[in-house]
Amino acid sequence: MSHDGVGLRAVMRSVAFLTAGALAVPVLTACSADDEERVSPVAAQDIAPAGRNQVTDGGTLRWAVDAVPATLNTFQADADATTARVAGAVLPSLYRLDRDGRPQLNPDYLESAKVVDEEPKQVVLYKLNQQAVWSDGREIGADDFAAQWRALSGKDSAYWTARNAGYDRIEKIERGKNNLEVRVTFSRPYADWKSLFSPLYPKDVMGAAATFNDGARSKLNVTAGPFALQSVDSKTGEIHLTRNPRWWGRPAKLAEIALVAVPRDQRATALAANRIDMADVDPEQANRITLAAGARGSAPLEGPSTPGTPSTPGTPSVPGTPGTPSTPGTTLSPAKALRSWAVAHGSDEAAARDEAGVREKLRQAAAQYASEQTGLSGFVVRKSLEPAYTQLALNGSEGPLADERVRRAVARALDRDELAQAVLKPLGLPAVPVGSHLALAGQQAYADNSGALGGHDAKEAQALLVDAGWVPGGPVKEEKKDKEKGKAAGSEGKKAAPGSEPESDDGGYTVGEDNKPAGIHRAKADPAGETEEYRTTHSDEQTATRFDGKRYARHDTRQGGAPGAYAPKGTAAPAGAASGVLAKDGKPLTLRFVLPSGPGSESLNTVADHIARMLERIGIRTETTKVAGDSYFKDHIASGQYDLALYSWPASAFPATDARPIFAKPVPAADGSLTVEQNYTRVGTDQVDQLFDQAIGTLDESEERALVRKADARIWAAAGSIPLYQRPQLTAVRPNLANAGSFGFQTPLYEDMGFLKKGAKPSATPSTP
Repeated sequence: MSHDGVGLRAVMRSVAFLTAGALAVPVLTACSADDEERVSPVAAQDIAPAGRNQVTDGGTLRWAVDAVPATLNTFQADADATTARVAGAVLPSLYRLDRDGRPQLNPDYLESAKVVDEEPKQVVLYKLNQQAVWSDGREIGADDFAAQWRALSGKDSAYWTARNAGYDRIEKIERGKNNLEVRVTFSRPYADWKSLFSPLYPKDVMGAAATFNDGARSKLNVTAGPFALQSVDSKTGEIHLTRNPRWWGRPAKLAEIALVAVPRDQRATALAANRIDMADVDPEQANRITLAAGARGSAPLEGPSTPGTPSTPGTPSVPGTPGTPSTPGTTLSPAKALRSWAVAHGSDEAAARDEAGVREKLRQAAAQYASEQTGLSGFVVRKSLEPAYTQLALNGSEGPLADERVRRAVARALDRDELAQAVLKPLGLPAVPVGSHLALAGQQAYADNSGALGGHDAKEAQALLVDAGWVPGGPVKEEKKDKEKGKAAGSEGKKAAPGSEPESDDGGYTVGEDNKPAGIHRAKADPAGETEEYRTTHSDEQTATRFDGKRYARHDTRQGGAPGAYAPKGTAAPAGAASGVLAKDGKPLTLRFVLPSGPGSESLNTVADHIARMLERIGIRTETTKVAGDSYFKDHIASGQYDLALYSWPASAFPATDARPIFAKPVPAADGSLTVEQNYTRVGTDQVDQLFDQAIGTLDESEERALVRKADARIWAAAGSIPLYQRPQLTAVRPNLANAGSFGFQTPLYEDMGFLKKGAKPSATPSTP
């Protein structure tokens, strides 16, 4: 499933522990079909729905994407979100997701599709729409299905495929009464057969390894969607899609869609400069846009703060309120203001010249900001929850987290409600923790199985740690080589690999404030505004080591201390501070918390800070390392160089197929390495694997859902990953753009997007295809 991106043997849970403690049998018993209750999505989509008669014909939608994709073949390893966006507009998808994240037959391509035989083998009969044709005039038919099956079956190594799940279970594909009837016979039962042939490529692409591997990377000569691919220009960073003249369905309202590559941290500038009409944005940019629209009566994303509630680091805030950064160049700190006064009165001519230059730069920055705000006033922010969730990953392959009791203690220490609120409440979105690894609220397989692990309970967490041998205030051995290593790499214990950084989605991974080593905080040291740097860890030892080697007591800001304030060692710690570290065999309980850095990291930084404080309360120290985004997965997550990490997985309408490699039990290879597939936590069990296999192999949909829920309960109990919250989906759009924005689960209907006619207004409910 994935957004975010791996040999040692993971420690598996014992059967004795499974039956001895927190995992009761009723928790593992999923609901029957009769007991199922429909669970609505936590947040509705926000796309300004409008009937087609309200939308003008023509126009170009300029839609921001991260980059021009390396390939237009969605079945290759380097395909990305833009690859999928192009495919969704120009290629057939036999099923598409509705607003609840449930697959629905697409009548533009299918008249019907159903299982016509189960014994002796499963047979699915597809009846294609008789009007469905490729852009070259050839009808879509059995030959295209057969070519795609052969390419993705895994039997021909000449095809460079990234996935073949489901296609490897097909035995043969035949024509029915004619070329518009396709009979697919499976060698083994396959529950998720609806996931196949979406997107469907023409046999011109799939029929030969050369065209599959290279021919479809930068062009698609033959398509069959409401739009056709006109051009891909890596130099200008633009992809142009135009109306398909052979399209047999409802004609596209837009004349053209231009996918424009704009880095996420530059999108507010691009919107203000009228380069794009729609873009996914991060919370900070979304708040800027909403504030810019204040003259039209729009409210900021973040509502009034509750008296006595501390502000959350990294969340959008309203300029002018306490603790909120103002427009660049409008305020100075007291120390800088004092120096500025001295310079203005001629105490230092050289400094005065420097100050004048700085002020001019600030003035220019303020002018640019104000100009951009004017441009941004022409946009609105549509918001929902993305069909993806952020999780805390616990690496169970080695170290303290190899012990399931420690993993469970970490999980029980987390207040997931608080974490969800820290990210989602400031955005005005429902702050509801995710209760499943395998589905999200609204999807048929969803059920809150977090009870298999247990809720937030600090006392129970501490009891688990004691049971695992971690003693409060235990002796700690400091070996000389460990000290030298710490001196070289900082408190993290490991130096970040050069150039290593995390992937961002997500939209979605966190980014640091600068390129400083992990765990470094700035603290004001003198009135002139000079700074000194401190290595810090979240620890119950209320101390920090300054770079000059001196020890200082750290004031806990939660007890009233000022952020970044330090006092000489010996100063009394705030009331309630922990009195010792947890230790075992002479080693303190310290976990490496690895985070990505770069634009858009604010939310993850906020969450990581909350988690570190929650773990500190039960005696677990964390050492935070921020690494560069590009190699976050390759050099840290995929290779197992972390204890704790934050990254996201997208939801799937077919969890039995798509989620299995994420939670599969790692398998030792002949060379001693560990094959982990996509299970980057390296925590898995035979029971989970068996439940997935059973779910994939049943043709009873209610039984499949029950098995998926049982698998999810087992995954919760193993405590390898802890789902936290759905990721926010924030989309900046022009107010007159209809049927587009934050889609939530639903597959975008490209043919319905367009600009409202003069005087027209969005409908209260989405238009029905």
